[in-house]
Amino acid sequence: MYDIIIIGAGPGGYVAAERAGARGKKVLIIEKEHLGGVCLNRGCIPTKSLLNSSKLYKKAKSSTQYGVHAENVTFNLSEAMAWKEEVIQNLRSGVAFQMKHNKVDVVEGDAIFSSGKKVTVNGKDYEGENIIIATGSSPFVPPIPGADGPLCKTSREVLNLEKLPASVVVIGGGVIGLEFASFFSNLGIETNVIEMMDEIVPFMDKDLAKVMRREMKVINFHLKSRVEKIDGSKVHYTDKKGKAAIIETELIILAVGRKPNIDSLKDSGLDIERGRVKVDDRMKTNLPGVYAVGDVTGESLLAHSASRMGEVVVQQICGVDDHMRYNAVPWAVYTYPEAAGCGLTESEAKDKGIDVKTASMQMRGNGRFFAENGKSGGLCKVVVDAKSDVLLGVHLLGAQCSEMIAGAAAMIEAELRVSEIKEIIYPHPSVSEIIKDTLWML
Repeated sequence: MYDIIIIGAGPGGYVAAERAGARGKKVLIIEKEHLGGVCLNRGCIPTKSLLNSSKLYKKAKSSTQYGVHAENVTFNLSEAMAWKEEVIQNLRSGVAFQMKHNKVDVVEGDAIFSSGKKVTVNGKDYEGENIIIATGSSPFVPPIPGADGPLCKTSREVLNLEKLPASVVVIGGGVIGLEFASFFSNLGIETNVIEMMDEIVPFMDKDLAKVMRREMKVINFHLKSRVEKIDGSKVHYTDKKGKAAIIETELIILAVGRKPNIDSLKDSGLDIERGRVKVDDRMKTNLPGVYAVGDVTGESLLAHSASRMGEVVVQQICGVDDHMRYNAVPWAVYTYPEAAGCGLTESEAKDKGIDVKTASMQMRGNGRFFAENGKSGGLCKVVVDAKSDVLLGVHLLGAQCSEMIAGAAAMIEAELRVSEIKEIIYPHPSVSEIIKDTLWML
């Protein structure tokens, strides 16, 4: 009998296993493919590895303003893919070490959870006092006629390309779509993005989204546009004016989102609502002793959210009251340039009836940013409660944004007032100073 059985070894599952094992709990984790789940093997990590390669290439091609002249710069896809695989293998080994170090048992295979506290894998039954469902999500393939054509790929297949295309059409202007669009456009490949909404990355502050599109000017954005069908290499769509249009391309990337993996759970007795496992803020399901974390809950499809959910569950099992809070979950888009944010946008705050004050500052006004990025565009925007002076949101566009946003998340989580943040000493020169400087503009 295990204290905890975890189904799925992604960021939600393996972090929960680490935390529980470190506390002396007897833990079993089950994974049907590789430790690390989608994030490490087919998502976050390989995508960032390839993006970094493309960014290095782009920077090398445009480094003369910094006094660096590189001749005959080339990009080798097979070598970039080999580096990506090395990164995956190295980090996968790291997860395996953590499982062994924390005395977590690992079983490979498809888990069948039907009811109660029993899980079956490869014909063998395992029992646990507590069950954590961490089955993750998969790419959603939209019901577009022709979307099953040979040129259509999801994020999973794109990460294993053997040859670069001459042109790409990305269907979907969200995080996944933009990161792939950034990768290919960085390499000088003709890139088109077709998005149904009136702006890219719907949850991003609209002021930042506009600047982001302007900075990614090598990409052709088709907003308020709907793909009607795919006919071989031709993508038929209706543009924002309602006119029919066609783009011919060598690669079509389907990046319209992800769906929770619930197929194996339909006979489990779990409360499944709108295609996701329903949970409360302590990640409890309707079944006693059964929890769900990560993408399968549909609450926040981010790797770090899944990890925090896993920690919340372990806290509950160990008798420590804890709950999941979503008001300060940071997000990042690892494009060129990067974007990141945390907390409420201006429009979200107003929709909640909150009286806010905002301030924005161009990134080039920051010493280190300008020294390292020249006249590249970027923006910092802050959203503050006008009555309490509490920081509600920070939204960033530009280099190092993904590394800075954790600081903003801590401020929002702690409900710091602007006056308190102004007393924090930032290193100079650092790009992070932009947050404090923007707050001084209020």
